[in-house]
Amino acid sequence: MPPSNTPVRCPVRRPCPTPPVEGGRRLRVGPPRTPRRLEAVSDQDTHGFGPVDLNLLRTFLAVHRLGSFTAAARQLGLSQSTVTAQIRALEKRLGRELFERRAHGVAPLPHADELATQLSAPLDRLAAITGEEPSRTVAPVFLAGPAEFLSEVGLKVLAPLVEQGVRLRVAVGLTEPLLEELRAGRHDLVVATRRPRGRTLHAELLGDEEFVLVAAPVWAERLKGQELRTALENLPLIAYAEDLPIVRRYWRHVFDRRLHAEAAITFPDLRGVLTAVLAGAGWSVLPSYLCRTALASGALRLLHRPEDPPINPSFLVQRPGSSINPHVTIVRERLLAAAKDW
Repeated sequence: MPPSNTPVRCPVRRPCPTPPVEGGRRLRVGPPRTPRRLEAVSDQDTHGFGPVDLNLLRTFLAVHRLGSFTAAARQLGLSQSTVTAQIRALEKRLGRELFERRAHGVAPLPHADELATQLSAPLDRLAAITGEEPSRTVAPVFLAGPAEFLSEVGLKVLAPLVEQGVRLRVAVGLTEPLLEELRAGRHDLVVATRRPRGRTLHAELLGDEEFVLVAAPVWAERLKGQELRTALENLPLIAYAEDLPIVRRYWRHVFDRRLHAEAAITFPDLRGVLTAVLAGAGWSVLPSYLCRTALASGALRLLHRPEDPPINPSFLVQRPGSSINPHVTIVRERLLAAAKDW
């Protein structure tokens, strides 16, 4: 066969690329070599490199202890927007959300509690070494409960703790809203008139509140020789509220009958009720702790001594994570210890 005029194509081998040259040296091309030595990365620092800003940790600890961005900003001398930005920066750095934002304050998530446990002692020691004021390192204790109990009993018991550097922020109110605020992080401890439902809040029995039937001496004298239940229903009654919750409960428990009476005076604070009774306005049913001094002095008379007086248990409820603040533990233990003598 005659040769074809079409040139024969032979496979051409491509030359290997020439490595780039810099300063007379050939540079290696390809995937980078694995470093011989890797720096350790903390399990809490998976989204960043290098040390975490100490200010972020201080701000975090303040928010965790106070349960509020606003309160933390006030304690640290920062704006609330700065505190918010620092917490977000720390959350981004750690790759975890630390707090659950709620209507009133914030609640720490489990990882935040763990982090606070690790940071609390070292940061407090650092603050002591650098000479920072204790008030900037140990947060106030946020205590809430019935106004009458905290005024008459609670503050008397806790007052000596001020010399130890304990600071208190006291709020008063009814049990239900106070427990909701506790869940929202606004309080560390709540004195409650019932045990909270569920297992999210830790509650300890604080004591049994006994109720007594009392009047001023002038009324006690008038009642001598009369059938007490009937006579009292025709005398002026001083009560906490229009529906007479405390007095009606006493009547059912002690006399096993319904009360048929209307209040002459209502006052939504049992201390005001006591004042009116002492002034001779009428009779009432009050907690024994509120009447103890007046009964001992004779300014008030006990009208009845039932074998089984009505009692109402009270509980000390603590916010989860609040024990990170050592002063919360001090206040809690002082209240529980003093309750034995109430």
